[in-house]
Amino acid sequence: MPFSHFRTVRFADTDAAGVVFFANYLAICHEAYEEALAVAGLDLKSFFAAHAVVVPIARSEAAYLRPLHPGDKLRVVVTPAALTADSFALSFEIFRVGPPEKLAARARTEHVCIAAATRQRLPLPPVLAAWVNAG
Repeated sequence: MPFSHFRTVRFADTDAAGVVFFANYLAICHEAYEEALAVAGLDLKSFFAAHAVVVPIARSEAAYLRPLHPGDKLRVVVTPAALTADSFALSFEIFRVGPPEKLAARARTEHVCIAAATRQRLPLPPVLAAWVNAG
């Protein structure tokens, strides 16, 4: 199920021209991802320790459709989708809240689950797989 995260663009998000720096769009997306997991009941601190896994981003892409400026109110929609037993994708849509609401960017990240110690692929832990599959 898609999740919406709301935030305000800060000066620290922007470049010298006063618009959100391109790499910060992905940071905003990751912030929304972490919030979605927290709302779903995954305590990130204990999750990684309990499962001895890490879930790095293996691929990312983004399309920047319009500039965002300090003070802009955002709605970031996160939609997870399973890829394999050990990987998933997150689709993001970043909207500048209106009126009217306007799509400012789209991004997608692919994540793979690996053992923290060996870096070998592992199936997603059940709680993470349940969140992904509910998307």
